[in-house]
Amino acid sequence: MKQKIIFATGNKGKMKEVSRILEDLGLAVISMRDAGISMEIEENGSSYEENALLKARAVAGCAKGNCIVLADDSGLEIDYLNREPGIYSARYLGEDTSYREKNNNLIERLAGVPDEKRTARFVCAIAAVLPDGRELTTLGVIEGRIGYEEKGSGGFGYDPIFFVPEYGKTTAELTEEEKNAVSHRGRALEAMKIELRKNMMVD
Repeated sequence: MKQKIIFATGNKGKMKEVSRILEDLGLAVISMRDAGISMEIEENGSSYEENALLKARAVAGCAKGNCIVLADDSGLEIDYLNREPGIYSARYLGEDTSYREKNNNLIERLAGVPDEKRTARFVCAIAAVLPDGRELTTLGVIEGRIGYEEKGSGGFGYDPIFFVPEYGKTTAELTEEEKNAVSHRGRALEAMKIELRKNMMVD
């Protein structure tokens, strides 16, 4: 059976991004839903790496066949807000709260704060569980600052308020190629591809 990658997410936007970045590995990349796996995974780790591993291990325990399971955990850290929302980014203001509400809340909390104090970063950890049970983790970071309003229709989550100075636009305004080249998830996935090639002899 040809080896495949199961990515532990049901988020279509994330799957599109991940599939594009991993396509040169030459392996099929499917979501956990496409693999017939449905579960709620409690993310109670104390770091991005721990949460990513919790998800990868849970899905690997249900996966069938010759699979590499990948999972990510990511967050937005805003320095002025003591690095909130951090590892709680997905659950900030409640898991069922829309990102428009989350984004507007953060903008309101930064009202009157000047550019130089609006520094922030996206952090992403990628965890892998290999077919033989070995585990790998990588980390990717992109630095930027929080904008004054939502801008852009690309991406998802906090992308419309995360301004990237070198591009002069938010991550929601970047082209797919630009975002994959500089994003926290893109950087973590590129690092993971190196690890997979070393550990799995992936062509």
